[in-house]
Amino acid sequence: MKPTPSRTVSVLSLLIIPTNSNSEHLSCRLIYFGGYGSRRHNELNDYFDVHEASWEGQMFWGWNKDIHVFDTKKQAWIQPVVKSNPPEARAAHSCALLGNKGYVFGGRVLQTRMNDLHFLNLDTWTWSGGIQITGEKPHSRSWHTLTPVGDDQLFLFGGLSAESVPLSDGWIYSLKTNEWTEFKHLPKDQPRLWHTACPGKDNEVMVFGGSKDDLLSMDTGHCNDLLIFQTQPYPLLRLCLDSIGKNASQFKNQLSYLPLKLLQQVDRSIMFWTATRFRQSRRDSYEINNT
Repeated sequence: MKPTPSRTVSVLSLLIIPTNSNSEHLSCRLIYFGGYGSRRHNELNDYFDVHEASWEGQMFWGWNKDIHVFDTKKQAWIQPVVKSNPPEARAAHSCALLGNKGYVFGGRVLQTRMNDLHFLNLDTWTWSGGIQITGEKPHSRSWHTLTPVGDDQLFLFGGLSAESVPLSDGWIYSLKTNEWTEFKHLPKDQPRLWHTACPGKDNEVMVFGGSKDDLLSMDTGHCNDLLIFQTQPYPLLRLCLDSIGKNASQFKNQLSYLPLKLLQQVDRSIMFWTATRFRQSRRDSYEINNT
């Protein structure tokens, strides 16, 4: 059974699973949870909360809390039998995969935004129920991102607050301690919502695009810059590569002594920092010429 049409959804996880140990062919599952969409009267059930202010004839709009899985190899939708109570129906939430668990945070239903955290065990299809957090936790929000960092942490960034204010805060959730920790050094002048995020090298989180305004009222502040968040100290090799990349002219006479594999990494670092300086100089020139 495939999801109803005209639905906004969040991907709970993207699993790439080998069909067998010797096969080069991979099977990929897309797991969807929730979202806002429409259903006909005969499709209404306990996994759909009707938006009473938005319906026409036999077509009802509202929020979902069901799970759908798309198998890219079989080109087929399935709807697993889920155990325990799912999170409250919602849209504009965030999802992330850690191990065999898909995590869901926040989102919106009507004008209410949430800050609850749940996980779905993808082996048993069992919901955790709301996770009881120790200590402080992020404010309620929607249109944010949740990104896995390492094997046991999640990075939450941005979104739209319960007061419809674009957010620029970041938080780390630790599975080991069951605690949220706020990042204190993030710039406050770079709010984001409706952006994308993914893991980078050395536990970085890469954020791109989105908007810096409340899309429901202005929708003018579209972003095309890339934000890189360092969630953990860089390893010594990364620090050395960055130092050489930023100051390549000072090391040009010594680079030929490096082993080939290490030299290739140095070359990539030099190209990255050269391109970064070029983009920054163009940005600075544009700002000078337009002020």
